[in-house]
Amino acid sequence: MSEFLLKPRIRFGEDALGILEQQSARSALLVTDKAMIEFGLADRVTRIWRQRGIAFQIWDDVVADPDIATVVRGMKLMDASYPDLVVALGGGSVIDAAKAVIFALAQMRSATPRGRPCFIAIPTTSGTGSEVTAFSVVKAGVEKLVLVDPSLLPDIAVLDPSLTLSVPPAITADTGMDVLCHALEAYVSRTASDFTDALAEKAVQLVFRYLPACWRSGNNQQAREKMHNASCMAGIAFTNASLGITHSLAHALGGIFRIPHGRANALLMAEVVGWNAGEARDTEAARKYARLAQLLGLPADSTHQGVASLLTAIRTLKDEMAMPGGIRDVGINDADFEQRLPELVNQALRDGCTPGNPRTPDAETLTHLYRQAWTGSQDGPAAQGY
Repeated sequence: MSEFLLKPRIRFGEDALGILEQQSARSALLVTDKAMIEFGLADRVTRIWRQRGIAFQIWDDVVADPDIATVVRGMKLMDASYPDLVVALGGGSVIDAAKAVIFALAQMRSATPRGRPCFIAIPTTSGTGSEVTAFSVVKAGVEKLVLVDPSLLPDIAVLDPSLTLSVPPAITADTGMDVLCHALEAYVSRTASDFTDALAEKAVQLVFRYLPACWRSGNNQQAREKMHNASCMAGIAFTNASLGITHSLAHALGGIFRIPHGRANALLMAEVVGWNAGEARDTEAARKYARLAQLLGLPADSTHQGVASLLTAIRTLKDEMAMPGGIRDVGINDADFEQRLPELVNQALRDGCTPGNPRTPDAETLTHLYRQAWTGSQDGPAAQGY
């Protein structure tokens, strides 16, 4: 028996932020970061609360890759004045931090009569899909811990493309490749279904069509809206189907070497797709990758050709946005990489995303994939026949 969870309610499109005017609350907490304050985006939320007479607090010191200490700070602030409404405004790190705080406090307050506050997630980047996922990533030292629980899902997700217009090209590329990775991994996951496949396929098509336009022209509102929708669709797909070892490898790489998550995924994606397709060239994963190539209008007269076309398209997309070709191109020293390679592999093997991968890797496989991604050369997946 399988299951597909439909939550949260999603408000999308131009002026989607207006849904906040419909929310009743005595008190509210805005979880955000300094950039949202500086750019005036946080004021678009608090202005509505002021007009409606809702008392509020702002927690704005969330940083990229929030750690346990950050979550504890948020718990103390929220517990001191427990709100009816929590709004997370920002990228995946902000939304993940809010999820972790709400979840942890709910466990502590399980015996009290006051219930969980209404939780609204408003992403300002098109990447993590955190606004619709039951996942939260929190750092513990150099390791990224993946929390998974249905209660982490927000009640409402607000997809307002106007909030993404100021995202710079490099972050647009990183987060956009994260969307692609979510869709690709959900599509070939061991627990993929017809429902998740439909969302993943659409997300892949939207990324290849609209991500380059967003990167070239950040104020292209139509392209921004389509990428925002793609991010959300991919998020729904992977929260129901799980992810795979691209994320496992990227979590370890990003945690140890502080590489932005989407960029880490982009550095590893083609190598994992090639390995998942397998030498036999007729695996279920290979057939699904070839199906995506067909949907993208790429050469796919055979499974082998379709996989090869998809790999070329992934590399071309990276190149078009001037992204780093390999891990060595992001400023990591060769000796440091080799020294910490066993640690990277061990973390990736333990990662919660690894069991969802269509092929089961061992330490030798992950070591090989890391070394292929080090150079980013196209002869990596070619060793598998691609």
